[in-house]
Amino acid sequence: MITIYHYLLLGAVLFSIGLYGAVSKKNAIAVLMGIELMLNSVNINLVAFNRFLTPDAVTGFIFTIFVIVVAAAEVAVALALVVKVYRERLTSNVDEIDWLKW
Repeated sequence: MITIYHYLLLGAVLFSIGLYGAVSKKNAIAVLMGIELMLNSVNINLVAFNRFLTPDAVTGFIFTIFVIVVAAAEVAVALALVVKVYRERLTSNVDEIDWLKW
């Protein structure tokens, strides 16, 4: 039988993989993919807590939909920025994007 601990373990593993991808990669698209993986692991935890702790309420599902909407907006803006930076600098390496440095 699958319990809440299985879902929490899955969420923790996915969050760890996403954190590693967001911190260790140099490509902006790979960093965005790591962030999305972290957001999806949070969604798994929200749905699991809703299912096992308060099955009659829909609070976890509402928060999950909110996180999905925010993630979609974040990806749209971030991809537009990455495309703009790539067109101007011909690179998507996050180490070479240093416009705000003095």
